[in-house]
Amino acid sequence: MNEKTKENLKRTFKGEITDAQEDIQKASRDTSLFTLTPSLIVYPTNTEDVSALVKTVAMAKKDDSAISVTARSGGTDMSGGPLTTSIVASFTKHMNHVIEVGDDYAITEPGVYYRDFEKETLKKNMLLPSYPASREICAMGGIVANNSGGERTLEYGKTERYVEELEVVLSDGSVTTFKALTPEELEEKKKLNTLEGDIYRRMDTLITENAKLIETRKPKVSKNSAGYALWSIRDKKTNTFNLAKLICGSQGTLALWTKAKLGLVVPKPHRAMLVIFLTGMDILPEVVHRVLAEKPESFESYDDKTFTLAVKFIPEMLKQMGFVKAARLGIDFIPEIEMVATGGVPKMLLMAEFAEDTIEEADAKANKAREALQDLHLQTKIEKNEKESEKYWIVRRESFSLLRKNLHGLYASPFIDDFVVPPETYPKFFPELNALLDQYKDHFIYTIAGHAGSGNFHIIPLMNIAKPENRKVVLELAPKVYDLVIRYGGTTTGEHNDGIIRTPYIPQLFGKEMEKLFEQTKQIFDPADIFNPGKKVNGTFEDIERDMLRSNT
Repeated sequence: MNEKTKENLKRTFKGEITDAQEDIQKASRDTSLFTLTPSLIVYPTNTEDVSALVKTVAMAKKDDSAISVTARSGGTDMSGGPLTTSIVASFTKHMNHVIEVGDDYAITEPGVYYRDFEKETLKKNMLLPSYPASREICAMGGIVANNSGGERTLEYGKTERYVEELEVVLSDGSVTTFKALTPEELEEKKKLNTLEGDIYRRMDTLITENAKLIETRKPKVSKNSAGYALWSIRDKKTNTFNLAKLICGSQGTLALWTKAKLGLVVPKPHRAMLVIFLTGMDILPEVVHRVLAEKPESFESYDDKTFTLAVKFIPEMLKQMGFVKAARLGIDFIPEIEMVATGGVPKMLLMAEFAEDTIEEADAKANKAREALQDLHLQTKIEKNEKESEKYWIVRRESFSLLRKNLHGLYASPFIDDFVVPPETYPKFFPELNALLDQYKDHFIYTIAGHAGSGNFHIIPLMNIAKPENRKVVLELAPKVYDLVIRYGGTTTGEHNDGIIRTPYIPQLFGKEMEKLFEQTKQIFDPADIFNPGKKVNGTFEDIERDMLRSNT
């Protein structure tokens, strides 16, 4: 980036601008395989700052085709989504306010950590139920940008369902708010002689003329963050048109959101958990089928490798908690420690949690689900006390972080980490998947955790990515896994998004015709490719190979 651009930015931008090595290094990583070193970090203070930044970049783009801006909040992305070699706009320093909590909604800036957002919403006994497992360290910017989902998605759906309005900065620096429009309001927007008006005109035409293709290619599973959600813009039930639904999940490639109005729910106050210990995977589909019939709020899982590693690293999991809580939880883990010591570790542990207005109602549902499994002769237990079930949630939520931080010489390498398949396909899908993974057992070990109820699994290979032969495996194995996933009616990513690691697989998942529609969408919103280039569209396998190598140099 040239000095003239920096000087122009300093004249209009009110927040900090830095190329200090400490800041640059922090922004060069997320939790993916990649390292990209940005040239500049900016910390906007408000929407006007973001607008000034985008206008400056748009002007500089005429002379410097490589310049761009990439949004960053918590930096917990697993796909390389917030990484760039150009400008990072980091939101957590200043744009970190919950502006309002209403009767059934909240208005927030992107730099708010979810943990702080939830503290505010719980003051009115409400929450955003699509929070991910990284709830303690992720921020609202990424939750919206990735269309995140988590443990309660089975009952409540993903973030897109709760995005009502988004204030955004468009690629010319103009500011607008995307929200649900009636047909009459849409026609008025299309009359605007602005970039916003052009976006409405062209996007309305695109989805109208390609409605059949879009509906045909829409992933038919319950969760998806791949591609652009063209199928979500027009709501047939309400006959409204809402581009906020498209921005959600677009990974900052179409516009930068600066305020979000999000719907909230009142959580059920009491929970009972049915814990199921499986000695083999063959029976998993039948178990899932029977338990889902009782409508659990969440239905999570993790495998024997995750279980064993979690027990090994119990001190690391508990060290950030207060002494009393850590001591209590440490005692609670004694049965699990004994399982590992005696070789009695289950092949997979399932957690079905039932939420109701009273503990009696929740317990009755858990017991009904348990009874439905009786003839399968499985080891089960019911945790009525949420303090007792907490240890299972800790393992589920902290599993990736544990693997990433504690296995010396092996690194958690997310590249097949977020696929979704219909649960009814488990009996055929999993044997084929395991046979495929076994072909590469000399290169990695792996753990499986995820959302058994929705078919969304996180397979995290543990490998030494510094070895060239292992980097080759990343590019060789992923298309085989995704081919299997697609054949069984699934999608490549349920909640972690495309980023660097999955964008090249968009044609494999959606086909060339839909890929062209995604490219046209990007062109409509961002013709100069200012926002987060190489993600969602125009990403290549060469990008993966190059940026993996960079992460080890």
